[in-house]
Amino acid sequence: MNDNVTLGNKFKGITPKGVSGWIGLIIVIILAFSFGIMTSGGSDSSEVNSQKDSVEESSTPTIWTCSMHPQIKLPKPGKCPICLMDLIPLETGTSEGLDPSQIRISQSAKELAQIQSTPVTRGFAEVEIRLVGKIAIDERKLNYITAWVPGRLDRLYADYTGVNVNKGDHMVYMYSPELLAAQEELLQAIKAVDALGNTKSSILKGTAAQTVIASKEKLRLFGLTNEQIKDIETTGKTSDHLTINAPIGGIVVHKNAKEGMYVKTGTQIYTIADLTELWIYFEAYESDLPWLRYGQTVEFSSPSFPGETFEAVISFIDPVVDSKKRTIKIRANVENKKSLLKPDMFVSGIVKSKLNNNGKVID
Repeated sequence: MNDNVTLGNKFKGITPKGVSGWIGLIIVIILAFSFGIMTSGGSDSSEVNSQKDSVEESSTPTIWTCSMHPQIKLPKPGKCPICLMDLIPLETGTSEGLDPSQIRISQSAKELAQIQSTPVTRGFAEVEIRLVGKIAIDERKLNYITAWVPGRLDRLYADYTGVNVNKGDHMVYMYSPELLAAQEELLQAIKAVDALGNTKSSILKGTAAQTVIASKEKLRLFGLTNEQIKDIETTGKTSDHLTINAPIGGIVVHKNAKEGMYVKTGTQIYTIADLTELWIYFEAYESDLPWLRYGQTVEFSSPSFPGETFEAVISFIDPVVDSKKRTIKIRANVENKKSLLKPDMFVSGIVKSKLNNNGKVID
């Protein structure tokens, strides 16, 4: 309008003369009017459009969602029905054109989440199976020292649990009247064979020889060694005491008797375990079975040795599922040369498995 006034003042002193003057005046007015529209019309239209856009945006309903559970979308603010956190307004345009399994986040949210990516490569399917378990004694390395003959325990050489013994060490010194009688039977059988040396009866000689063999076998069943039996034959002397030696080397894990006790045949006196090799019983879920097989290496650690890892080899997979836990026992063998691992220790392990194109586990 100011431009129109300026033009009007500019042409205020012009007086039309005749028809041509009036025509010129009309043309000037039209030009002034057109110029005013050009200078003010554009800004008015942009303001109208911006106001229109703001009205449209304000008319769009706000959707409220949870920052922890983006699947929650509600028309009003409030609390998340899952975690009870305050809902936040959902940014418009972030979920348009996405599948239910997809999500789009802003650049600031991406930096906050520290999302990383890696190029897609062709290879075998690989997974890490996490297991928990407990160390146990290798049943093949377990031995019992029992009384092979009734008697009295006059001396126990391993007098406490946990003592380390070697194979052949003296363990028990016991008195046994039955052992004494068995030795006398052997000596009498030997004398009978010698007395029948000049007889011509083969039947008597055979019977006496069989008696000697039976007497020796009885002493072996009582726990005497061949050397001890040979010594009785040579010296002709008997003993009412028997020394029991350790059948294997290891640790005395149980001591079931005391000196002076009378025991029967079969009474357990010691339990010896070789702890240089141990078993580990891991528990695996049914869904982990396709990833496990015999001979796989298990890396495990124990809270007793922080930062140190050990290796075991799977040797047995239980064919029966635990009906209560719905788990399967996995047994692994581990060497324990340094005696660091102890039975009943809790451990946690990892098995790294790969599947080939046929779905079988490979190294």
